[in-house]
Amino acid sequence: MIRNSKPILTVSQLNEYIKALIDRDQLISGVYIRGEISGINFNSSGHIYMKLKDESSSVPAAMFRYNAQKLKFAPKNGMKVIALGRVSVYTPGGYYSLNIDSLVPEGAGELALRFEQLKSKLEAEGLFDQSHKKALPAFPSTVGIITSPTGAAVWDIINICTRRYPAAKLLLFPVQVQGEGSAESMIDALGFFAQKRCADVLIIGRGGGSTEDLWEFNDERLARAIYACPIPVISAVGHETDFTICDFVADRRAPTPSGAAELAVPDGESLLSKLDAYKSRLDSLLLGALDTRKRHFTALAESYIFSQPLRMFENKYITLDKISEKLDISLKLSLERKKAGFTATVSKLEALSPLAVLTRGYAAVYSEDDKVISSVKETAPGRSVTLEMSDGYMKAAVTAISERKKKSGKQQ
Repeated sequence: MIRNSKPILTVSQLNEYIKALIDRDQLISGVYIRGEISGINFNSSGHIYMKLKDESSSVPAAMFRYNAQKLKFAPKNGMKVIALGRVSVYTPGGYYSLNIDSLVPEGAGELALRFEQLKSKLEAEGLFDQSHKKALPAFPSTVGIITSPTGAAVWDIINICTRRYPAAKLLLFPVQVQGEGSAESMIDALGFFAQKRCADVLIIGRGGGSTEDLWEFNDERLARAIYACPIPVISAVGHETDFTICDFVADRRAPTPSGAAELAVPDGESLLSKLDAYKSRLDSLLLGALDTRKRHFTALAESYIFSQPLRMFENKYITLDKISEKLDISLKLSLERKKAGFTATVSKLEALSPLAVLTRGYAAVYSEDDKVISSVKETAPGRSVTLEMSDGYMKAAVTAISERKKKSGKQQ
């Protein structure tokens, strides 16, 4: 029976633990290994498997497709190379291997190694991030050119820019592009344009050459100056197969100086063709719209409203006549009601009129001073009175007076 205070691990747990230890080791997380390729296998998936060996040892290595497709040479057995990669553990098999990020032939020498080291460093710092890339202006008014004034590249750029887009001004800042002091010269040019803001886009580059000829474009200071430049920068160094640090940090990379000119300015002839096409399309749309409006207005002009405008009032006439008839009937009814009421009132007034009483044989009696006498006590025998009849007046003399006796009756 095993007596042990330590935990018992499975094989998988052991391999995972060793993998975790190796993954945390900074020394072998980005290591350069010099060795000879053997047993190379190009997998159908695009991955490359191989061994790197020296006189006494070998190590399994793998270069996965996303890194393998960046290779600028065809690796083969027996080739001596320098690999940049990280050590990892393949846990199912229980062995460690080198996962290669980049691979260069050892014959490329120290420059290739320095290039890969600087490229890895700047990439890790984010100088190549797409999020920092500035968009190129669609219609630049001024193009700044940073290159040698005597090389063929400057004339390629000038000829293509003036042919494609003569509206743009070209501002050349002559610099040294090869040899000692070249990087400083190009950095000064970038500083000038950044301070003056006298260009909308910059082209920096030169024609083709050897790795040594193009080396100044791998200067770390120049790369940082391009990254910090507020104006969009197009890198055009060498030929299509040449790559420099400037190409990775610039906002756009052109395969050649001529290609940079084509990126910097639009094609004027193409723009004119597009403008002509837009004009034709706009003319067609306008003519179509005008024709539609014309047909609409013609239809309106020929409608009965304009040809016989009084027709639009015919229904109004009928409506007005009906309203007038209703108004006449309403007024007649109202007048008849008012007339009947007036007649009834007059009849009541006539019934109450003193003249109506007089027509029934009665008379009104007035004293000598024309006051109405309503009692025998208001006159005396010998006085004269005036009698008003229904049809005139008469004078009379009072000869006698007798008072009417009141009738006796029981009180209720």
